[in-house]
Amino acid sequence: MTQPVTEVQVRAGIESDLEALTDIYNHYVRETALTFDTAPFTPEQRLPWLLSHPEDGPHRLLVAQDVRNVDETSGTAPRVVGYATSSAFRPKAAYSTSVEVSVYCSAEATGRGVGTLLYSTLFEALAGEDLHRAYAGITQPNASSVRLHERFGFRHIGTYEEVGRKFDRYWDVAWYEKRLGPQT
Repeated sequence: MTQPVTEVQVRAGIESDLEALTDIYNHYVRETALTFDTAPFTPEQRLPWLLSHPEDGPHRLLVAQDVRNVDETSGTAPRVVGYATSSAFRPKAAYSTSVEVSVYCSAEATGRGVGTLLYSTLFEALAGEDLHRAYAGITQPNASSVRLHERFGFRHIGTYEEVGRKFDRYWDVAWYEKRLGPQT
């Protein structure tokens, strides 16, 4: 039986999370086509990525930590089980009101509502920012990610066919868009 999401807390990512965040991401690099990175990272290589997501502003990094079995007296700390980010959509200034979002969960956290909790918290945090659109690219097939994004109001706006090659095959990426900020 899966554990309820109430045993998970979300907070801003910090540098001491780097090893756990790198481990989560490297699983997807090694085992899936959900990211088009093809070589695993070291925590040191991922540090610039972490530092590009300050605690506030439009580019955030939120982590989900499992608070079960935490015992501060024995030094047992919460385990990082997932993260969500909002990052620059494109580097040119006119794109500054758009962000690209993503969510990654550890294998033991999938199907527990952790991704939903992370996105809920992320979009609440972004509500006060000067943002107009959020975009997500989803390697196909990935029905669970499509459902997650549609649940948050994303709509499919197009698909890049065979845009990436990994594991000796070509993959499509479906792009989804969500309105942010005041609706006009």
